[in-house]
Amino acid sequence: MKNFYDILTYLKTFGVYIHVGKRLWDIEIAALEVDNLKKADVIDNKKYATMKLILAHEHRLEEENPSD
Repeated sequence: MKNFYDILTYLKTFGVYIHVGKRLWDIEIAALEVDNLKKADVIDNKKYATMKLILAHEHRLEEENPSD
């Protein structure tokens, strides 16, 4: 998993489709969904940490340079 698109694609395997309208909001919702998957013991610690790092990075980039 290397980017936000990879996370969205991974979430789709669980039936989670995210498109709120703003990229920043999409990132925040994806982070919540990743937390829910971890809480349900669906993903392991390594995958969880990787996804959270990617989402935090994307969130920081989006706050600095909004695309919407």
